[in-house]
Amino acid sequence: MNDMNAEQQAQKPQAPEGGRRQVRVGKVVSAKMDKTVVVAVEKTVMHRLYHRLMKKSSRFVAHDEANDCREGDVVSLVSTRPLSRRKRWRVQRVVKRAEG
Repeated sequence: MNDMNAEQQAQKPQAPEGGRRQVRVGKVVSAKMDKTVVVAVEKTVMHRLYHRLMKKSSRFVAHDEANDCREGDVVSLVSTRPLSRRKRWRVQRVVKRAEG
């Protein structure tokens, strides 16, 4: 009986731990803090009345453990647990380095 339960448990599909993380790509606008960067993420939205595309930007405060991000870098962010009052994101990788 115990062998059958073990087989059934082994066949059950396991859900990934932690679920899916949100991923955003944006440009670093401030890197003056220690292990923290501010990233602006742009998106395009349709105007309700005029039906024109507009650019909207959101600023996210993200954790940069290695302190290797500079202003102008394009980075990928991933959501995480709250790290401080405003930090809910961390830098996953640097997509493109700023020139200069």
